[in-house]
Amino acid sequence: MLSKNKQKFIRQLSLKKHRDEFACFVAEGPKVVAELMEKFPCQTLLATPEYLAGHNVRAEEIIEVSERELTAASNLKTPQQVMAVLKKESPTLPPSPQETLILALDDVQDPGNMGTILRLADWFGIRHVVCSPHTADAFSPKVVQATMGALARVSVTYADLPQWLDSLPEDCPVYGTVLNGTDIYGEELSSHGVIIMGNEGNGICPAVQQRLKHRLLIPSYPPGMPTSESLNVATATAIVCAEFRRRLH
Repeated sequence: MLSKNKQKFIRQLSLKKHRDEFACFVAEGPKVVAELMEKFPCQTLLATPEYLAGHNVRAEEIIEVSERELTAASNLKTPQQVMAVLKKESPTLPPSPQETLILALDDVQDPGNMGTILRLADWFGIRHVVCSPHTADAFSPKVVQATMGALARVSVTYADLPQWLDSLPEDCPVYGTVLNGTDIYGEELSSHGVIIMGNEGNGICPAVQQRLKHRLLIPSYPPGMPTSESLNVATATAIVCAEFRRRLH
């Protein structure tokens, strides 16, 4: 049975201040929970009898709940048999971009975009994402669900981007998408370095733009024809990551 105090605690984790306070976050649904429990220790698992009968789960606390109780605690309109309170990892710095490709997000604020970008990073084998402090929280319920389990394989770090970029080796490639950049399809791209994607409305901030070494443009087609002002940041991330990875073949 789900107590009122436990339900209140789980609902509190909808807010970032409580996720930071308790170093926990919530995941829901069989697929997302199963994938994330491979990486993040499970503090509390809420599950229906049907789920528990078909799964061998490991958690510090397992609470069997009815569909009604799960609905009362859930962030989803349609709960999916299981909900987990998982422990966050301690923040770690990413490896050197001299050895791998790292994605950096400058104030990407929409949770849907954030979740999609983390899922894209997972798809394209980018294991580390560095975010500015005002980028959407990777552990908010909406982002966690949108990643579809990608957080099990993609590490997210929050840092002052200009300061972090200044700490990198001088010869480290730093790419960014800007409207006055060079056509990405004609630009030389590296298998390592940093790719920076900007805010939905304002793009990459001036302080970060000053640190770009390669300014990339995703061209519209046909050239010169009227078109949308810009691409959605998640869509742009997909195009950029696909082009970087295509060059490896």
